[in-house]
Amino acid sequence: MFAAILSFPDVSPEIFTLELGGFAFALRWYALAYIAGIVGGWWMSRWVVSQPRLWANDTPPMTRQQVEDVMTWIVLGIVLGGRLGYVIFYQPVYYLQNPSEILAVWQGGMSFHGGAAGTAIAVTVYAWRHGIPMLSILDIASLVAPLGLGLGRLANFINAELWGRPWDGPWAVIFPGGAAQACANVGEFCARHPSQLYEAILEGAILLGALWWVALRGGFKRPGLLLGIFLAGYGAARTFVEHFRQADAQYITEANPLGHVVRLGEAGLTMGQLLSLPMLVVGLAVIAWALTRTRPARA
Repeated sequence: MFAAILSFPDVSPEIFTLELGGFAFALRWYALAYIAGIVGGWWMSRWVVSQPRLWANDTPPMTRQQVEDVMTWIVLGIVLGGRLGYVIFYQPVYYLQNPSEILAVWQGGMSFHGGAAGTAIAVTVYAWRHGIPMLSILDIASLVAPLGLGLGRLANFINAELWGRPWDGPWAVIFPGGAAQACANVGEFCARHPSQLYEAILEGAILLGALWWVALRGGFKRPGLLLGIFLAGYGAARTFVEHFRQADAQYITEANPLGHVVRLGEAGLTMGQLLSLPMLVVGLAVIAWALTRTRPARA
């Protein structure tokens, strides 16, 4: 049975380390994923606003310079929103007791849902201040977001974190570390779903491909359509993968081994599902609204 189970690849979470004046600077895969996602998103955003044919009346809603300006706002939204989302959604009691650690992002702990909310707020404020149609700029942000998501999930896999539930299937992975190996009645080793890779494929590659397919076929000419597809696509993908992903440790008890925060008899919802299902519902509503307009709106 265990012949088909995969050993975790021997890849260090640190790409390289530099010693400077007694201080050690390490570049980690997770940091590189953030950097590559932001730079890639910036490049793609600049490209789409330089293509008038993609927009209603051949008029992009913003300039390439404005794309560069808004990236600063987006980075702040991702970092601050992601950190505060983690604090509020996943560890509120701990951080109420240790408020000095709330902004210690280097210690780990980021929430996608918080980062998405922070980005939406930052983009909305920028659009309002500069007279840019809010839905159009949110469509651009939605188009490029899966790139960062996919890279981030690959970094989660390399870091051997956010692994899946115990499993003995053909592509199960034996993740290192005492926490990953703390499961019973699975075998000599605790193998798990590589749920990070499921998310990289669904939230990253497939969602990115679907959004670009729609964008290149007139998606930007219906403001809100790409935003709706992103919200619904991420919500559906995350809700599905949560069935294979290990719940956060603070929610798991002997009586609640699957870590449900909403319990419905033997079934229930994890925190990830609780936060993602509203995205799915809102996304479908936005898609319907964008598609039922009488004609593509002016950008």
